[in-house]
Amino acid sequence: MQGLRIAIRDAASKRPRFGWRRILVLLRREGHQVGETRLLRLYREEGLSLRKKSPKRRRSAVVRQPKSAATSPNEIWSMDFMHDRLSNGRKFRLLTVVDVFTRECVALEIAYGFKSMDVIAALRHAIAKRGRPQTLRCDNGSEFTSTEFDQWTYWNRIAIDFSRPGKPTDNAYVESFNGRVRQELLNPSWFDTIEQARREAGAWRRDYNEIRPHRSLGNKSPREFVLARERELSSG
Repeated sequence: MQGLRIAIRDAASKRPRFGWRRILVLLRREGHQVGETRLLRLYREEGLSLRKKSPKRRRSAVVRQPKSAATSPNEIWSMDFMHDRLSNGRKFRLLTVVDVFTRECVALEIAYGFKSMDVIAALRHAIAKRGRPQTLRCDNGSEFTSTEFDQWTYWNRIAIDFSRPGKPTDNAYVESFNGRVRQELLNPSWFDTIEQARREAGAWRRDYNEIRPHRSLGNKSPREFVLARERELSSG
């Protein structure tokens, strides 16, 4: 029992934004034979329960047509920008790109500023590793609406699905991902240099893609989900 408590505290200290369900997945991966009820009881006894930072909003009363769902990898990538500051107060930006189907973080780039050609360079790098997306979902920022970006997507046969102004829910997958980046990477960290921010972002991205369990993926990491799908398709 004491060993299990130590394992729970250790997992919670390393991943302070994880709730008991994800901690349960991690402990079972390590070989701990523990049920949900027992772990939840110990989790609460250790005072580890997460508080909700804000109340849930009411669902909109207006029903509108949802975005089309992705049915395979590289069908739709969602992308957006975030911002933060170094310890000296200097601002920097993050370009986040997520595969809607696999939930993989396709790119997590950090720079003091981004132009459309920087976005194109990041996407080219990602495409060289994993293939070309059919559609990019993004807002109407200048980096995504420039002539250079429009021409590049046209010649590469990539459709752009722009969000409606003032409707962040049109790009809900990357908005949700950005929340994880904020909670698990940016808020707990104090970056002195942009190089440090890039190193820690790279390590966090690998952990997110290869280890972090996702409830929407059956508590698999994105990498585990992709491998399981490949095995299923090959066996079928």
